[in-house]
Amino acid sequence: MSEKLITGSEALMRSLVNEGVTTLFGYPGGSIMPVYDALYDFTRGADAPLNHVLVRHEQGAVHAAQGYARVSGEVGVAIVTSGPGATNTLTGVADAMLDSTPIVVICGQVGTGALGTDAFQEVDLVGVAQPISKWSYQIRRPEDIAWAVSRAFYIARSGRPGPVVLDFPKNAQTHTCAWEPKKVTSVRSYVPYPTPSQSAIREAAALLNQAERPLALVGQGVELGNATAELRQLVEKANIPVGRTLLGLSAFPSRHPLNKGMLGMHGQYAVNMKTQEADVIIAVGMRFSDRVTGLPSNYAPQAKIIHLDIDRSEIDKCIKTSVAVIGDCKQTLPAICELLEQRDHSEWLQSFDDYARQEQERVIEPAIHPTSGPLLMGEVVNVVAEATKGDAVLVTDVGQNQMFASRYFHYNHKRSIVTSGGLGTMGFGIPAALGATFGAPDRTVCMFCGDGGFQMTLQELGTIMEQQAPVKIILLNNNYLGNVRQWQDMFWNHRKSFTRMLNPNYELIAQGYHIPYDVAVDRADLAAKVERMLTTKGPYILECAIKEDDNVMPITPPGKSVDEMLLEL
Repeated sequence: MSEKLITGSEALMRSLVNEGVTTLFGYPGGSIMPVYDALYDFTRGADAPLNHVLVRHEQGAVHAAQGYARVSGEVGVAIVTSGPGATNTLTGVADAMLDSTPIVVICGQVGTGALGTDAFQEVDLVGVAQPISKWSYQIRRPEDIAWAVSRAFYIARSGRPGPVVLDFPKNAQTHTCAWEPKKVTSVRSYVPYPTPSQSAIREAAALLNQAERPLALVGQGVELGNATAELRQLVEKANIPVGRTLLGLSAFPSRHPLNKGMLGMHGQYAVNMKTQEADVIIAVGMRFSDRVTGLPSNYAPQAKIIHLDIDRSEIDKCIKTSVAVIGDCKQTLPAICELLEQRDHSEWLQSFDDYARQEQERVIEPAIHPTSGPLLMGEVVNVVAEATKGDAVLVTDVGQNQMFASRYFHYNHKRSIVTSGGLGTMGFGIPAALGATFGAPDRTVCMFCGDGGFQMTLQELGTIMEQQAPVKIILLNNNYLGNVRQWQDMFWNHRKSFTRMLNPNYELIAQGYHIPYDVAVDRADLAAKVERMLTTKGPYILECAIKEDDNVMPITPPGKSVDEMLLEL
């Protein structure tokens, strides 16, 4: 008896289920219609294996997939049509590449017979996506679907995670094949988990044992490697102070006594200043981006650098290392920890206190506990952070809202911050928060955004409305593109060129989407309004009227060293 033949579209559905996919974010169109027809049968009924979330724009689909992936630790999936549908995802693909987020984007394509003819909605997606993805591939035959999907998921989730793009011509969707499950577990010339060098591990441990002023710099790679417990064990054993990158903020608990704050341009004063005094730095799962290092030629001049990373290409790319430990930090951290001596370092740890005190008095207290004037971003974030007690997921858009939120939120659990770090994508917040509610349905999701970023992807309020996704949106409205305005004031002689925003009536927008709304103007009402937002079932928009010239401080000016931070303007 001959094996049953199924369409390529059904083969795709079966392959996704075989990879453990349960949630898809997508938007249909002509070149992906056969897939959506097959999807119909996989999303109906109580035992349906797949849940499809209809977004309102393809960019929303890929950002939602990112939010889902970041909080769940699973691969996010977006499905869109060809041409503009596919190109609309590319911002999210580039964002996922820079932030090491595992997603698979499946795009319709014109039939193979029409390729190269400039057919309606034809784009060379593989060529366009190749530089900004881990792998991009065109599935031309239905017989290749099971293999291609399994390979895509293996590449996306293994090693240093990242985005994969599958281009799916229409004839491969409609032609038939005899499907059988495939499981790709290796790819020739791709080594996702390098074998760590034992000599490098010994050398790293020796440097830490000799260090008088050690400092640990923690990035998102610790979370991606599921090594938060291993990191904590190492720094506690050797009593090493910890600084965290923006994406690595929830890799180490905010309230831990060894935590010295966020690194970088808008990070904590103490950890940035003490970076320049450290004699040994152990950097784990971070890439020494320009926003962390400031002027690279004057970064950590006294320190020997130990760099732990799974991606060999990050070694010596920005900062010269003394010891490179290449491998999975789930393995390398315990291996180094085993060789460490118990250390005190109490004098070194106490030396952070004066800088922290200066920042607390001159920056933090005025930002989170003002006594007069309009609301400030820092105080709004602080009220939400105190109300959620470090247990919520923080999602941000990009700009001042991102920096204030990341600085003043609290993190008790891993995978608790979702933000666009490397690409800095305005409009990321709303769809990413939507995705996060599906990836962590048992957690409160708080999304901070500015009035600029909110308007870039506000159409996804329609998806939030339809799904009743419980996103708590805190709209920090200062009537400006705030981050650009701040830089214009600081570095461009106060020439505010096209940064003031004429904003719509956000209450009417919320009404149009049937989302509960409130506005906070007076600080006396702020805590009560935040509590009402958090206790209201489903989505909520809390608009906060923010001081127009509120500035994120401290700041390391561009082109300056990290110890040239400004606490005040």
